[in-house]
Amino acid sequence: MKKFFILMILLAAIVAAWPGQELRAQELPKEVRFAFLNGPRPWILGKIDKSFDKALGVPVNWIGFPSGPPALTALAAGEVDIVRVGCVPVTSFLSKKVPLTVIGIAGVIDTSERLVAKNAIKSIKDLEGRTVATVTGSTAHYALLAAFKVHGVDVSKVKLVTLNPADQVAAWKRGDIDASYVWGPFWHDLEVDDGHILLSSGELNKDGYYLFNAYVVSNDFAKKYPDLVSKFLTAFEETVNRYKADPDGSAALIAKELAQDLDGAKQTLAGLKYLSLKEQLESQWLGDGSGPPSGIAKSFSDQATFLVEQNELRSRDVPESFAPNIDVSYIKKALGQ
Repeated sequence: MKKFFILMILLAAIVAAWPGQELRAQELPKEVRFAFLNGPRPWILGKIDKSFDKALGVPVNWIGFPSGPPALTALAAGEVDIVRVGCVPVTSFLSKKVPLTVIGIAGVIDTSERLVAKNAIKSIKDLEGRTVATVTGSTAHYALLAAFKVHGVDVSKVKLVTLNPADQVAAWKRGDIDASYVWGPFWHDLEVDDGHILLSSGELNKDGYYLFNAYVVSNDFAKKYPDLVSKFLTAFEETVNRYKADPDGSAALIAKELAQDLDGAKQTLAGLKYLSLKEQLESQWLGDGSGPPSGIAKSFSDQATFLVEQNELRSRDVPESFAPNIDVSYIKKALGQ
């Protein structure tokens, strides 16, 4: 009997030491690679004080990209893990069956993206015969085409050029372009240099066009590190709460970190609506995973239809619903549900 108990103790020790599935699931990566666009956003506060690193328990490698499509390309290639990106590039990549999952809304776009034109141009219709710059496949591009449709602009009479935001500013100063649809703070550089606003993205809401920034994660990373995904969302909401509690002080810190104009940073930050994680579970946004497709799922479908009309997507590539590409389980876990 004594030998039996000794054997059982030895077996228990071996099992405890064996790196089983549960233990492996708790292993952490050396770092989390976060792809971001170099614009003023509340989560930059977490970059400054490393609160994301503390919340996740691993270093966060912040990797900058000029626009959404190359950031999503990097995500698809396994070069980054989480991306904050505009909804239109997400629509395009999901339609092409890239294994990505939408895990949250970073912000609803209102005045943070704008159509800015030279002061001599008085209306959107006046852009016919002019040169207009944007980033192809971005939320700004989608909004520009939507604005043309709403205001009866003949797109064939507009010379559209695709330039990264910084290059748009340079082209504006050279006189190569007459207008630009771009996000902040870049529109600020145009407005103070003989420019004025023709339209902000939020004005398109009344015509049925909704734009937002999403958090997207690679399916492999989400499956392997679900706890990190939830912790990332918790850390994001904490930075939003800090920004809301002190918008001016937060803007000053963010502008300094990004080496950007303070006024432009303030306007850009104020130009988005930041939803709490709880609000994101409402049916008009991501929904709670039950019932009919959420507002965001429908918005993806609307964007896909529009992009097909503009020959930016093939109709046969568009899924019947984008609802399966949205996973709110990470938000629910972050909320303790």
